Amino acid sequence: MTCSEKSENTSPYLLKVNSRNASFWKNVKPLLGHLDMELTERCNNNCIHCCINLPANDGVAKQKELSTAAVKEILNEAASMGCLSVRFTGGEPLLRDDFEELYLCARKLGLTVLLFTNATLMTPSLAELLSRIPPLEKIEVTLYGMKKTSYEAVTRAPGTFEAAWRGINLLLEKNVPFVVKGALLPPNKEEVQAFESWASTIPCMEGPPSYSMFFDLRCRRDEKKNDSIRKVRTAPEEGVRFLARRNEERLKEMRTFCSRFMGPAGDKLFSCGAGINAGCLDAYGGFQLCMNLRHPDTVYSLAKGSLEEAMSRFFPKVRAMKAKHPAYLARCARCFLKGLCEQCPAKSWAEHGTLDTPVDYYCEIAHTEARALRLLRKDEKAWEVKDWKERIRNLSEQEIETPLKRRASWT
Repeated sequence: MTCSEKSENTSPYLLKVNSRNASFWKNVKPLLGHLDMELTERCNNNCIHCCINLPANDGVAKQKELSTAAVKEILNEAASMGCLSVRFTGGEPLLRDDFEELYLCARKLGLTVLLFTNATLMTPSLAELLSRIPPLEKIEVTLYGMKKTSYEAVTRAPGTFEAAWRGINLLLEKNVPFVVKGALLPPNKEEVQAFESWASTIPCMEGPPSYSMFFDLRCRRDEKKNDSIRKVRTAPEEGVRFLARRNEERLKEMRTFCSRFMGPAGDKLFSCGAGINAGCLDAYGGFQLCMNLRHPDTVYSLAKGSLEEAMSRFFPKVRAMKAKHPAYLARCARCFLKGLCEQCPAKSWAEHGTLDTPVDYYCEIAHTEARALRLLRKDEKAWEVKDWKERIRNLSEQEIETPLKRRASWT
């Protein structure tokens, strides 16, 4: 008798439990618990802000991509190491002709699948498959505008507006769980209210959609395209005003976050969890601590080794690296806003081609956020603050500064 043959625990020889919550997992931590897989860098969109996409018809890139057999082999090794989940992303992962085959491979191995997609390439057969064999995680769909003009001003690809809605409607028709996300950009800024009103009608949305706005530069170091991305990045104060729209929710989140994650990191380069119990695979077999960290000293080639060796030997060596840049040591190493700031080796690599050069854009975002939370006074630099612990304690009794809320132009 199997668990599926008996609906109640009436047998003294059988106990049905939820394996993810079972006590026997509590002290077991696999070497690799989650795997991110960039199946391709190619995309059928050409978004003005994107840090990753190559043309859909880029034959050179397609030829270099991991084969179906190679991806399956990696998925099998991950599962053998105790991996429980995989995220398929890109580029646009649905561009892969073998996507359904790779998806089924992951699900047959028992992996939960998280899919990041623009939904424009969703087909009836794929929607049927996702309904019949669910990924067990909500699909995440990014929508770039509520009108054809705004959407395609972002994607720069004719026909993608209709294709995106066709894909979204297929997911809705098949009751496939998904959520939507936004990218705050000049062509769609005036559509925030319409986007959020529509998003609230999606069955699986448990709150407002998330947004990207402080866009990453290209981790392949393409300066021409990086200049284009800089032009559409949200200014720090404008972004903080946008985040402050939901004043009380934001304050509650920040109280908890700041109490747990704030404080100077010293000369540690990696104060985040990158490379701990998780790893990221690019489209060509490069294994990385995080998807945007492509500095050659931090990328492990799976053509020359294994996931196990990368996780147990290579990643710990990378995480042990120390910062050496004088500006980093003078500023970032002493800054108590480390938890608020997105400064990290991946950002330094994309912006400067190093691992530890401070990125002024992210520094200003963190300082603007800290001033809004009254953790900093005007013109004060966080690395000069001595009483930062007291300021964080006082945050629990403060509200986000009301002028930001009054000045907000967002509806």
